[in-house]
Amino acid sequence: SVEDAHDLADRTGLIIRDVAIGPMFDAFQESLHLSGLAEENLQARIRGMILMSISNAEGHLVLATGNKSELSVGYSTIYGDAVGGFAPIKDVPKSLVWELARWRNAQAESRGAVAPIPPRSITKEPSAELRPDQKDTDSLPDYSDLDALLEAYVDEDTGAAELAKAGFNVALVERVLRMTDGAEYKRRQYPPGTKIGSRAFGRDRRLPRLSGNRRWHRRPASFGQPGHLSASSLRRPSRQTAGGRRPVGGRSCASRP
Repeated sequence: SVEDAHDLADRTGLIIRDVAIGPMFDAFQESLHLSGLAEENLQARIRGMILMSISNAEGHLVLATGNKSELSVGYSTIYGDAVGGFAPIKDVPKSLVWELARWRNAQAESRGAVAPIPPRSITKEPSAELRPDQKDTDSLPDYSDLDALLEAYVDEDTGAAELAKAGFNVALVERVLRMTDGAEYKRRQYPPGTKIGSRAFGRDRRLPRLSGNRRWHRRPASFGQPGHLSASSLRRPSRQTAGGRRPVGGRSCASRP
């Protein structure tokens, strides 16, 4: 990705600055001795701290570059790649990000200009690059499958039973829906950004941030197989919830006393 970043800067005329994170990483590790996911995320958080420090010192706006697919399932690091003041593609699924990148390059080439986006950044295997040989598919389904499922669940509010009837793998449905519901606390802290679809996270779709409040994680026997209740199954009975609070985002949210 370092080579791709330099290639992008050359193609677009951007100024690029290399800042080594090694010394800072070693200093943290000397005190914390982290391993596994915590060690991986430390790298992202150091980068986020560097970016925000430069922003603070020089008055630049940091862009958060997460896409809708990643934000849906919580594939981001709070105070790491999630830092920033604006998120331009937060409502754009990963599959569409690639499509838009190819379209943008084709538009430039049709005018005889240099394609602004390095082709390798479109064609290479997606990776957070926080450990050797890491790939997004180590943690996530293939993006074509993930985006199709997320479109049905997030944009169309389709529940687990209907998703299974539509042909989605039941185990995949439960895994993705649980990841999506469980990542609400991350999305609430993400920078604002553009909305391109009919239903974006935020005002259009909000869930309780605490796992104990997500009633739809329970497996109902009526499904006949392991399933998942969607937020759409919690319809508000009146203008206010039983607890006297107005529903958030247009739907009733379960709450405990």
